Amino acid sequence: MSHRTVGARAEYRRQEGQRSMDSVNLAEKFHQLKSLTVDLSFYSPEGVTRNSHIKYTVNLTNAKALFRFDCINGECVRGDFDLSNELADAVAALRTTVTGKKCCQGWRSKNTIDRAHCHNILRYTLKLSY
Repeated sequence: MSHRTVGARAEYRRQEGQRSMDSVNLAEKFHQLKSLTVDLSFYSPEGVTRNSHIKYTVNLTNAKALFRFDCINGECVRGDFDLSNELADAVAALRTTVTGKKCCQGWRSKNTIDRAHCHNILRYTLKLSY
């Protein structure tokens, strides 16, 4: 019988996935929010090279209030970008636009845990309407 070992990255993703599934959806949490558009740009740690860009309109009924995005580094362990607080603060203040930057605090890979942080950068814009 084969015994499969779950790596640190896979276990973290499983836990985060469960945490997300357990959260309520955005429509339930933010009744006054009518639409949300997200513009995400992922950059290398130096902040110069843009590796990926995503822009989409969020389905408030299906999207979860745990508003997080995976780090684009496929080897990153315990990183990612959680914008839940930024979104909650924006809704509480009835802001229509929020821009910011986050640095991934995960580890670059399973071989660099406790030695080298990932430090990929997410630059984001949230456009909200009520």
